[in-house]
Amino acid sequence: MKKIIKSLVRSVGFDVIRYLPSLSATAQLRQIFLNQSFDVVIDVGANKGNYVKDLRGIGYRDIIIAFEPQSSAYIELQKIANKDRKLILPPRMALGDRNGEITLNISANSESSSVVSMIDSHLKAAPDSVCIGTEVVPVRRLDAVLLDYLPSQSKSIYMKIDVQGFERQVLVGAEGILPLVKGIQLELSLTPLYKGELSISEMINQMHATGFNIYAILPAFTENSTGRAYQMDGIFIREDALS
Repeated sequence: MKKIIKSLVRSVGFDVIRYLPSLSATAQLRQIFLNQSFDVVIDVGANKGNYVKDLRGIGYRDIIIAFEPQSSAYIELQKIANKDRKLILPPRMALGDRNGEITLNISANSESSSVVSMIDSHLKAAPDSVCIGTEVVPVRRLDAVLLDYLPSQSKSIYMKIDVQGFERQVLVGAEGILPLVKGIQLELSLTPLYKGELSISEMINQMHATGFNIYAILPAFTENSTGRAYQMDGIFIREDALS
C-alpha cells in the first residue's frame, strides 16, 4: 500500500518522505538549530523573506536581522517585518568588503539578482535569471553596521549568506564580527555561475582558515531538465563549538 501511495503522489510531481534529518533538508536544518541553540540569525540577502518563512516554519522564534538591497524585494520584506516583531529590518543595503555604493543587477526571477555578473552556464540552466535592469544601492561592511542591530544578550549567532557569487566579499566585510558568529550557511557552487566567484573547494578552504568546519550540506540549485546540481548550501560551525 505504501508503494502504491508513493507512486501515485510522485506521478503528480510530489513525494512523501519521513521527516528525519537523514531524509529531509528541512528536518536537518531544524535539528541543527535545536542542537546549536541559535538565538540570533543574520540573514544576508534576505530577498522577499523566503528564508525567514522557512525558519519560522521549523519553529525558530528568536531574532532575525535581515539585510536586502533590492527595492522591490525589500518592500515585500517590510510587509513580513510589520507582522513579525522579532524580524529586525535595517535600511536597504548590500553587504560587502567596503562602504560606499554598488550596482545591483536585477534578475527577472529576483532571487538571482547580484552585484556580480552571471555567466552563460547560469543563464542556460535558469533562463528566468536574465538581467532586466540595474539599481545603484548602498553597500556596507557587516562589521560596520551589525552592532547597531544586534541584541546585547546574544549568545549563539547564525549567519546565512545568499548573495549570488559575492560571498567572499561579504565574509571579508564581516571579519570584525566573525568571532561572535557560531554558524554560517552559504552557497557552494559545483560549477561557476557568477564571474569571479570562489569554487566549492576554495570556499571550504577559506571557511576552514577562518575557523569554521563544514557541518552539513543542503540541496540548493538543481536543473530540473537534466538533474544536474549547480549549487548546494554548506553549513559551517565554528571549530571550537563542535562537540
